[in-house]
Amino acid sequence: MSDPYVMQINETGGPDVLVKTARDPIAPGPGQALVRQLAIGLNFIDTYHRSGLYPVSLPFVPGSEGAGVIEAVGDGVRHLKAGDRVAYLGSATYASHYTGPAATMLKLPDNLSEADAAAVLLKGLTAWMLLFEVYRASPGDTALIWAPVGGVGSLLVPWATSLGVRVIGVTSSAEKAARARDLGASDVVMSGGDVANEVRKLTGGEGVDVSYDSVGKASAAASLDSLKPRGWWVSYGNASGAVEPIAPGVLGQKGSLILTRPSLFAFVGAPGGMQRGAAALFGALKTGTITPHVGQTFQLEEAADAHRAIEGGKTVGATLLLP
Repeated sequence: MSDPYVMQINETGGPDVLVKTARDPIAPGPGQALVRQLAIGLNFIDTYHRSGLYPVSLPFVPGSEGAGVIEAVGDGVRHLKAGDRVAYLGSATYASHYTGPAATMLKLPDNLSEADAAAVLLKGLTAWMLLFEVYRASPGDTALIWAPVGGVGSLLVPWATSLGVRVIGVTSSAEKAARARDLGASDVVMSGGDVANEVRKLTGGEGVDVSYDSVGKASAAASLDSLKPRGWWVSYGNASGAVEPIAPGVLGQKGSLILTRPSLFAFVGAPGGMQRGAAALFGALKTGTITPHVGQTFQLEEAADAHRAIEGGKTVGATLLLP
């Protein structure tokens, strides 16, 4: 095993600002646990922190989720012990070891590996939030799902279809379109074409009830123009850059549309939110409604290459960093 380290940024910029830096594990304080990490989930928000789109205090260690084996617990921790396998949301998880609040760590069921947990926790909770907490999808609804084979999309599509929702995916290649259909999308349109016009054709001119949009700037206009009156634009990502400001009057002119920009931590941080979301996620995994899909892995010290891959649209499913 290599010496403990983190992948740190000392300045914002391109992927090359990620630097391997030696750092000893932090001993757990009261209510905390120290974990030897086995898998770390890569998420688009990591690139926003690295690039400066979302400002952070420097130096900074990216990462929002991980999974591993507990090595030690602090005073007052009763529900976990050394040797337990756990997954968690947190900060600074681009590291060989993670120390954080034990209360937010989820003990893994026997049928879920650390790799699969790191692949689905943040992304699966995001899918849960979108479908059940933000716009509660109902049988008969039609949803437009952007990036349907990405980390969140590959969980969101089958979960939505299991609820009786018709899914139209928006993606960039024939290969990804085939994968979206395999996941349950009834139709797929190409992001390089006239998305809104194609969606109108597919829905008999009506439009969709909701657009789950992780793309951002490049997809904003098409999302709005694809909605039926009183439809929901759920903008939850900035893969193409931040969305330009939209005047409230535009929403009214286009049919009393509803725009929301949800943040997962506002939902899992509410009383009972993490427990409710985890129960739904683990239940969906157990029944096979959704399945983990690790599309690619990188060594943690190769995090810069992983960032290039996800920003270049070259990833499918979840991407893991392995310490």
